[in-house]
Amino acid sequence: MYGYDHLGMGLGGLGMILVWIVPLLLLVLLFRRYFSDGAAPRDKTALEILEERYARGEIDHEDYQKRRADLGG
Repeated sequence: MYGYDHLGMGLGGLGMILVWIVPLLLLVLLFRRYFSDGAAPRDKTALEILEERYARGEIDHEDYQKRRADLGG
């Protein structure tokens, strides 16, 4: 009796949403990839942290050498 009219827009509404959302999502991903530096942040190693502490003067040369030997560097 009513056919498909009782669904309103039916899947057409969902399709229209996808027509707008999918290209916008692709543009956002494209811009993020293009404008990012591409390098993932990495954690510093224990030796790098030790060298930074020595450079800032937080530890003296003797302590630096002892800790570096403990780290195997």
